[in-house]
Amino acid sequence: MVLTVTVCLVAISVAVYLLAILTDRYFIVSLDEISARMKLSSDVAGATLMAMGSSAPELAIALIALMRPGGYADVGIGTIVGSALFNILVITGASAIAKPLRITWAIVTRDVLVYCGSVALLLWAFSDNRIDMTEAIIFIGFYAVYVGGLIWWSKSRALGDSENLNNREKESQATSGNNLLVNVTVWFDKLFFALMGNPRTEYLRAFLISIGLISMISWVLVESGISLANAVGVPPVIVALTILAPGTSVPDMISSIVVAKQGRGGMAVANAVGSNIFDILIGLGLPWLLIILSGRKYIEVMAAGITTSTWLLLGSVLVLYVFMVTRRRLGRKEGYVLVVGYIVYVIWMYIGQ
Repeated sequence: MVLTVTVCLVAISVAVYLLAILTDRYFIVSLDEISARMKLSSDVAGATLMAMGSSAPELAIALIALMRPGGYADVGIGTIVGSALFNILVITGASAIAKPLRITWAIVTRDVLVYCGSVALLLWAFSDNRIDMTEAIIFIGFYAVYVGGLIWWSKSRALGDSENLNNREKESQATSGNNLLVNVTVWFDKLFFALMGNPRTEYLRAFLISIGLISMISWVLVESGISLANAVGVPPVIVALTILAPGTSVPDMISSIVVAKQGRGGMAVANAVGSNIFDILIGLGLPWLLIILSGRKYIEVMAAGITTSTWLLLGSVLVLYVFMVTRRRLGRKEGYVLVVGYIVYVIWMYIGQ
């Protein structure tokens, strides 16, 4: 058993590491180039293509878990719900610990309201332990309404695009300078470059190949997670909630901490909440719709841990909102509370099994 656990943990660590390089340096960059050529506003590009880029691993895991025989849909759902909890508690908490965050009340309120609506939809969909076509369409439709609202918001408030369009590139450059595994990263970077070319100039090639590579690596994550769960004797959804979920979110956490240190901490909060909206509505809604269209009448949702974690997700975002709006900032004390809250959640999930 020890050997199996070790092999699974190594496989998960390597897969997460490769996903970080692939998504940050190729997939997201190619999407950034595509959005620029489509002349999308920063709000719309951030909520659609950029959100898709940062959430690509979770989306791929959800789809692969649904396609895998044996009823492992909860692994994909657990990864997205767990990632959302990690984003709210750890990414915002760690960013606040790095440097207290000052927020824009109107934008944060907007995103938190939409996010609470997304979580409410999730709880509604889980209430009968099954997902049907209507529920999947409602999830995607709600996201379309959200994007339409962003377009209206951007025009009515005349938000500037210059800063937002370059945020991901700045984050990527700042993060790469702090990488402790520079030599290994350079080697894999050269390998990916040979396969995809320069994502700025050969963006379609990089986009298509990176989708294939993300799918392959995500398959390794799903299989390793299921094997690890079987080896330690816990439900696979617990591994998805507590290991796969934070693993796929670590690159975003590093970038958010770097941005917070640069004095743009409000962006870290907005990115965490906005990414969660995409994860829930599209990361779950789209795979559900595709699987149902392929011939399955409905998708079973069986794990009680997912519903519990979803309620915690709703509670965590409300706590975060209260922390932020009291003084229009998120300080280090609040940051420690959020991070400790996530640690307690992980311990509770394993002890409760």
